[in-house]
Amino acid sequence: MKQCWGEAPERRPTFEEVFHKFKTINKGKKTNIIDSMLRMLEQYSSNLEDLIRERTEELEIEKQKTEKLLSQMLPPSVAEALKTGGTVEPEYFDQVTIYFSDIVGFTTISALSEPIEVVDLLNDLYTLFDAVLGNHDVYKVRRTWA
Repeated sequence: MKQCWGEAPERRPTFEEVFHKFKTINKGKKTNIIDSMLRMLEQYSSNLEDLIRERTEELEIEKQKTEKLLSQMLPPSVAEALKTGGTVEPEYFDQVTIYFSDIVGFTTISALSEPIEVVDLLNDLYTLFDAVLGNHDVYKVRRTWA
């Protein structure tokens, strides 16, 4: 079918070749060439609809990942403005603190602990940080470096 729509006429199949292909597809049964073409078009359409559905789902998943990342890195008002294509006015702050944390001996602790113990330790530690930050007018951006 695709060959019939080719740009170069010399590369398109002849009617005899098309008829032979249809005979092969129909396994020698005598059928109307139009019916066969319609069946093939329906199958192609169905496959195309499935492909579009899959790609739409993939796009939605990627969109959700992007929105999650954006909301983790930026204040909600800024993230929303960027998502809607709005402008973000710069803000001025009298004071800013940048806090970098490192767990001294983390490599040793990790090597001597079970994976779940490491996860629990990190969860407890950062839950405490979050509780302290919740008592103050701060915005937290999480960033990890390897």
